[in-house]
Amino acid sequence: MPRAASQSLTQTAYENLRADLLACRFEPGKHLRIADLCARLSVSQGIVREALSRLTSEGLIEALPQRGFKVVQLSATDLLHLTSALCEIESVCLKRSIAIGNIQWESGIVAAYHTLAATPQLDPAAGLQFETFLQANDAFRNSLVAACDNPWLAKMRHMLRTQALRYQLVSKPERNAIVEVYGVVMQHTLARNAEKACEILCNSMMERAQTAARLLAATNDTDADFR
Repeated sequence: MPRAASQSLTQTAYENLRADLLACRFEPGKHLRIADLCARLSVSQGIVREALSRLTSEGLIEALPQRGFKVVQLSATDLLHLTSALCEIESVCLKRSIAIGNIQWESGIVAAYHTLAATPQLDPAAGLQFETFLQANDAFRNSLVAACDNPWLAKMRHMLRTQALRYQLVSKPERNAIVEVYGVVMQHTLARNAEKACEILCNSMMERAQTAARLLAATNDTDADFR
């Protein structure tokens, strides 16, 4: 197979598996069989292994010596530590964006918020996907920090956000509350009130994390201290 074609298949396999992992379509802790993934994606073992290697480096799956791969577990303790770290890096990136952001950055925030506010929170029980709303949510969050010009901060934030996305489906945030809070964050951001924007954003993040952590702890004996 030509190298370009192989790279394209690997990228597609990686993106499909990543989307499935972030949407929790693979149960946390589940062992992943190479043969099953090859059939699922209609690609070779080599391509699946390459995709899994990339996902391992992102911390979404775990490589088990001589036993293949498994989906990383969700944990109340991990979620609270993760959210605390994400609040710190998100605040730094947002403050930097507020300090140097231009009119294009402001316009991007307004456009992303408009999309979020116009996106319904669909009911999975009716066969509709909640993920569309989460994607709009993520796009708005990204727009807030889009002017941050430090690539290392951006990389660290991306790594933490990737892990945080895995927890969004544990406790589905109520749409109207999210839109309302982000509207206030947007107002303070555009007014260049960095301290207030970061305070409201981080408080919202921690509140949702606490809710999800309680749900996780209720079904995980190792996190009994969060019950």
